[in-house]
Amino acid sequence: MEQFFIVGGNKLNGEVQIDSAKNSLLPIMACSILIEGQVRIERVVGYSDVFAMIDILENLGSKVYWEKDDLIIDNSSLSSNEVPNELASPLRSSIFCLGPILARLGSVKIAYPGGCDIGLRPIDLHLSGARNLGAKVVEKNGYIYARKEKMQAKDIALSFASVGATENLMMLATCIEGETRIINCAKEPEIVDLANFINKAGGRVCGAGTDVVSIQGGKKLHSLSFRPITDRIEAGTFLIAGAMTGGEIVVKGANPQQNQELLSKLIKSACKIKCENDTIILTRNGKLKSFGEIETGVYPAFPTDLQSQMTALSSISDGYSLIIENIFESRNKHIGQLKKMGADLISRNGIVIAKGQKHLFGADVSAGDLRGGASLVLAGLVAQGYTTIDNICYIDRGYKNIEEKFTALGGDIKRVKVEKEINNQCM
Repeated sequence: MEQFFIVGGNKLNGEVQIDSAKNSLLPIMACSILIEGQVRIERVVGYSDVFAMIDILENLGSKVYWEKDDLIIDNSSLSSNEVPNELASPLRSSIFCLGPILARLGSVKIAYPGGCDIGLRPIDLHLSGARNLGAKVVEKNGYIYARKEKMQAKDIALSFASVGATENLMMLATCIEGETRIINCAKEPEIVDLANFINKAGGRVCGAGTDVVSIQGGKKLHSLSFRPITDRIEAGTFLIAGAMTGGEIVVKGANPQQNQELLSKLIKSACKIKCENDTIILTRNGKLKSFGEIETGVYPAFPTDLQSQMTALSSISDGYSLIIENIFESRNKHIGQLKKMGADLISRNGIVIAKGQKHLFGADVSAGDLRGGASLVLAGLVAQGYTTIDNICYIDRGYKNIEEKFTALGGDIKRVKVEKEINNQCM
C-alpha cells in the first residue's frame, strides 16, 4: 500500500506544466468506439482512470498501445458489446461507453458505473435520452441492456444540465440520421472538446458550449489524430496550492478563460494574477484573506471539482468563508480530515462555514475521494509538522505523479510504501 508523506511549511516557486484533461480524455476514448479505424490521442497522461478505460476498450476487442505519450486505439474489429461489472465498477466514466457501443454494434450490456462516492450521480438522463432516441433500455440485476429499435433524431430537453448525459447523447446521436438537438445541455469546455473530436472525425456537431447542441447524424466517422485540452481542474489545484503556500507559481498550459470564477476568488484572497496566453502567474500579496462565498454550479459557475481545495484554502484565510455545494450532496469527506489538522469548519446540508486559522497541523489523514484527497495534499503542504495521507489511489485517478510536480516546486512530499494494513476504499 502507498501513502503520501508530507513535511509542510515550504513555499512553492517555479513552473508547472498542466496535463491533458482527464474529463476530456475519458469521453474521447469512449467515442473512439464509433470509428472503424485507428485513433491517435496525443499527449495522453496515464491517470489510473485512463488505464481503467483502456481495460474496457480491450475487453471490447480494441487494440490499444502507446507510442511515447500518444495513445493509439484501433477499433477496426470489435468482438464484444459488454462492459462487465469488474471493469465498470472502478470507473464512473464507464457509462460513456453506453452510447458508442449501442450506436456501433446495435446493442450493449453494461454494468452500473462506479467511481468516487461523492453523492448521487444518477444515470437516468443517459437512459431516458437513449429511450427518447428510440433505443429499448432495460435495467436488470445491476446491468443496463440496450438495443437499437427505431432510432430517430429528435429534440431532447434535459431536466438538468448533466455533463455526462450531454456527452453520451452527443455520441449516440452522431450515428442517427437527421438532426438531434440537446436542449438545456451542459456547457463545460470538455463538451466543446468532444464536439471538436467528433467534427474532426467527420461528424457535425454545432453549438457545443451553449445551451443547445445540434448533431447532424448519420455521417461515417474516420480515423484521426487529436490533442485534448489541458486540465482546468489540475491548473486550479496548483493555483490554490500557490495561494496557500506563498511564493510564485507559473502554471503553463492553462486557459485562463476556463477558470475565471476561481481567479476572481483568488484575487479576493490577496493574490495577484497575471495571465499571458496559456500561462497563469500567481503571487500572494501578504496574508490570505477570506474569499467571501463560493457556490458551486454547472459551468461557467464555480466548479464543484475545486470546492474541496478551496475549503482547504479557507481554513487558513483570515476571516469567515462560506462554501455552498450544489452539485454533489456527499462531497464532504475531506471536512473531517481537515478538522483533524486543526481546521475550524462547520458543515451541514452542503454548506460549510470556515473560520480561518493561523496554522494547520500535520496529522494522519485519509483520502475519501479524488478532489477531497487533493485538498489534503494542499493542507499538508502548509501544515506544521508532517502529514500522512492514506488511500492515495483516489488522488491518482485525476493527478499523474502529483508528488513529483510539487517536489519540483519546492514542496516536501514523498510517495512511500507501507507495510501496515490500510482500509483501502478505492475500489
